[in-house]
Amino acid sequence: MKYQGNNPKRRIAKHGFYTTTELERLASAARYSGSPHHKVRPGDYGFNPPVAPRPSKSVCDDKRPLQYDEARTLLRAGIRLGMVSSPLEGEWPKYVWAVDDAGDVYEAKLGHDRIRYHGYRLREDDDAMRRWVLAEWSKRRTHRTMLEPQSGR
Repeated sequence: MKYQGNNPKRRIAKHGFYTTTELERLASAARYSGSPHHKVRPGDYGFNPPVAPRPSKSVCDDKRPLQYDEARTLLRAGIRLGMVSSPLEGEWPKYVWAVDDAGDVYEAKLGHDRIRYHGYRLREDDDAMRRWVLAEWSKRRTHRTMLEPQSGR
């Protein structure tokens, strides 16, 4: 089955759309559960059955294993940088984007329960979104670093 892609209307909220306080509150409370439909390697997620990838779904661990703590850290880092969709779906952004140390782009989506997120790596056939996320990630990380207090002065 052909990969169906994601909603082309998904958009990253403009920088400053959410306050730092709002983003920190969301990041602290965000819950990541993952999904066996987006895994080829079960890792430490505790799924039963361990994996059940669907051909029409993107997987997060097609290039390398992605452990639960790293996935949760990426989710929270994306929220803290404001790499989220707007408006909120209830209390939460529907989408959160993050970039790992290797430069791979991940998208987390709010589950049907409206409480937990599951995520997946954006594939190369979603190149426009990947480029946008990478550019915004770089700008927002730079901006955040410039705002952080410098130690040792």
